[in-house]
Amino acid sequence: MPHPNNRAFALLAGAVLSLTGCGTAPGETAAADRPVIGLMTSLPLYWPEDAALDDIAAGRASLPWQRRAIEARYRVLPLDTLASVPALTPEDPEVDPLAEITRLAVIQPRGLSPADNVALDDWVRGGGRLLLALDPALTGEYDLPIGDPRRPVDGALIPPVVARWGLAVRFDETQRPEVVRASYAAMELPLALPGIISVTDPAAADCTIAAQGAVATCRVGEGRVTLIADAALLEHPELAGENGDSIAALLAAAFD
Repeated sequence: MPHPNNRAFALLAGAVLSLTGCGTAPGETAAADRPVIGLMTSLPLYWPEDAALDDIAAGRASLPWQRRAIEARYRVLPLDTLASVPALTPEDPEVDPLAEITRLAVIQPRGLSPADNVALDDWVRGGGRLLLALDPALTGEYDLPIGDPRRPVDGALIPPVVARWGLAVRFDETQRPEVVRASYAAMELPLALPGIISVTDPAAADCTIAAQGAVATCRVGEGRVTLIADAALLEHPELAGENGDSIAALLAAAFD
């Protein structure tokens, strides 16, 4: 079965993006008025982990609760690459997936290519706002077996661009397997087996560590990076708050 984050899924999602405003619930902003965020992730945030292309095309695939929470406030553009890709014809220019967005969420990615790292760094320095979640130990339960390409990445692969921004992420294997809450922005951020972020090069970016070491906010060039070393908020509905209010608060802190 094709992976839900491959290019076919991204193209299909782009084709149906304009339909996501249908049936707007009371209190929600109409889809056309919501800001767009790009989304790259290995987690089943946009489609269920076992979704098939034919079910998505026929409108039979259910929407994950995380996507419903995010799309109450944003329009989501799923991405499977951050670097420019060749156009359909040789005479046309390359397609830059980041060209039209100012907000980007990269949540537990499968691994960023060297070109992705360069593109992400350039985009942030040019004024982009990034939410980057790198969880060293996911705590959600997933039905797909280890080794299945559709399964989320259980332990985050730290991209080199993080070190370029003067940061490092480590994991304390002695911590207790429990949910803790740490103050961040205007919320109590739930964390489960989070990583610990440290500043390794203060000259690389203007960074502040918060939430007991689980969050770093950095001014990088003209842009801003919010790095969180945990993804529990996006794995467990009981941690996301009523109507995903805690997810909304995290996104607001990163993007607004």
